[in-house]
Amino acid sequence: MAQRKVSILDKAAEEVAYIAYFIESKGLPKTARKFVDESFSFFHKLSDSRIKHKPCLKAAWMEEGYRCANFKKKYVVAYLDLNDEVIICDFALQKLVS
Repeated sequence: MAQRKVSILDKAAEEVAYIAYFIESKGLPKTARKFVDESFSFFHKLSDSRIKHKPCLKAAWMEEGYRCANFKKKYVVAYLDLNDEVIICDFALQKLVS
């Protein structure tokens, strides 16, 4: 299995943290921690060079050449798929991506 370096931009990390904060504010701190762990684990799974996701359909992301992967059917991860590195650029609720 060919693994590549995974870089996570601040914007994506902040979005994950914001969602975790929201979950925690609802009185679910363990669930918030689990969400963060699963999110970052998913980011690292994108390093497998055998996996190719479709290009993003959102116009701004399409212009940047991002690929999109669904996370938990509710979120979208936008990333750049380079030969030796995967750069996680954005993380958003799927219903807000158009």
